[in-house]
Amino acid sequence: MNKKCVVIGLLGVHLDQPRKSRDRWATWRPTVAICQQEDLIVDRFELIVEHRYSKLANQVIQDIETVSPETSVRAHPVTLKDPWDLEEVYAGLHQFSREYTFDTDAEDYLIHITTGTHVAQICLFLLTESRHLPGRLIQTSPPPGRGRSKQAEAASVQGTFQIIDLDLSRYDELAKRFRQEHDEARSILKRGIETKDESFNALIDRIEKVTLATKAPILMSGPTGAGKTQLAKLIYELKHSRRQVSGPFIEVNCATIRGEQAMSALFGHTKGAFTGANSARAGLLKSADEGMLFLDEIGELGLDEQAMLLRAIEEKEFTPVGSDQSIHSDFQLIAGTNRDLMAEVSAGKFREDLLARINLWSFRLPGLNERRADIDPNLDYELQQFTRNNGQKITISKEARKAFLDFAMDPATPWNANFRDLNAAVTRMGTLAEGGRITIDLVTEEITRLRSSWQTTDARGDDDVLTSCLDDSQIAQLDHFDRVQLAEVIRVCRQSRSLSQAGRTLFAVSRKAKAKPNDADRLRKYLQRFGLSWDELL
Repeated sequence: MNKKCVVIGLLGVHLDQPRKSRDRWATWRPTVAICQQEDLIVDRFELIVEHRYSKLANQVIQDIETVSPETSVRAHPVTLKDPWDLEEVYAGLHQFSREYTFDTDAEDYLIHITTGTHVAQICLFLLTESRHLPGRLIQTSPPPGRGRSKQAEAASVQGTFQIIDLDLSRYDELAKRFRQEHDEARSILKRGIETKDESFNALIDRIEKVTLATKAPILMSGPTGAGKTQLAKLIYELKHSRRQVSGPFIEVNCATIRGEQAMSALFGHTKGAFTGANSARAGLLKSADEGMLFLDEIGELGLDEQAMLLRAIEEKEFTPVGSDQSIHSDFQLIAGTNRDLMAEVSAGKFREDLLARINLWSFRLPGLNERRADIDPNLDYELQQFTRNNGQKITISKEARKAFLDFAMDPATPWNANFRDLNAAVTRMGTLAEGGRITIDLVTEEITRLRSSWQTTDARGDDDVLTSCLDDSQIAQLDHFDRVQLAEVIRVCRQSRSLSQAGRTLFAVSRKAKAKPNDADRLRKYLQRFGLSWDELL
């Protein structure tokens, strides 16, 4: 099967513009001329066009259809405030390469590097060399007809072309540079922490790709304290470093705003819109224009606020309280939640259309108890943060470090508040460390403190956990021992990604004595004693 020939190129603001409209067929215009070559049949032309030159683009597209009816042309609008700014141009073309669907099995791609500014040509070269644009370069040249008659020039305005196939194996340094770029982006999202958990590292890699490729909403779920707010800030930092956002990072905890206050805080209000509105307020959505809006605990928003938010996401417009005029704001939304929003939709507490809109890219952040391999490097990070925030260098003895990590990585250690617990533990030990050194005695004291706080919290929460799965009559038939045990089993199940993982946590010691442990089956049978199943707990 013969592959289709697809050319990707920029509209030439000067070269594709004829000197006079009536002379355009006697003028060499590279974008049109490439489709006039006798020994190059172009099936499709992907024309990248700056918004402000759409009129010229329409003329060029019509002319291509005239000289080469077999060539279809698709325009791809981009916005470049400064076409000579390397970072801006590279970001725009890189975005095109990430969004375009390439089919290298059925199509051959030629990247036209004759049009556009020299900066744009360099960027196209780099993107082709790095295989972001999986094709060969094509360069066109005007006919050597200077001094000839206009009739002779008009007969050969197609000029010549040259195809350049880059030997990528010779460019190890370039490949190294792009690997370094990827590593730097990954480091930003991980705060420079050398995490070891493979599934978490894979999650960060995927978030990095999505972050740099799109401005679509991102939904981050996970237990409280898993780091959703921190990750949202790091995503913003990464996009800002690549000049993909220019506005501020605006953070809102939706659990702290209610009713009219929520409407006013998010969407703003006019003067006199309600009692106490003595002056107009822009609102946080407007403040996030050209930047990023992080709505933590989005499930706490009321249905009215959800409806207005949906419009703001889809139309980039909303109406402040008390106003009849819409306001424009173009922001990227990141939403955070520790709730099951699908269950909230079923209960009528969350709009299904809003969930569908923000759920395009959804990532679940695991809790600390699911990332025990990363407790060691995160301990170092927390020590460094304590030193930075308090101006006093804190270290931990070898013996104390081993004792803390043995406790921290024990499957029986729940880490109920996840990284908040770890941060609090290091803060307390660092504050009490005499001479700036955490000792084994301080670690022992902190372990006792953590266990005590978790037991108190768990005792208060046991009834809430059980009532979410059993009715009052079933709970009344349970011994106190079974209540405590079953509540803990349910908590572990809800913090785990699978029945097997929950079983490994719950049977961490006894499973070692079995030649073929089947943790999932043991846990399934335990739950059946109380008429429960894994699916009912989620």
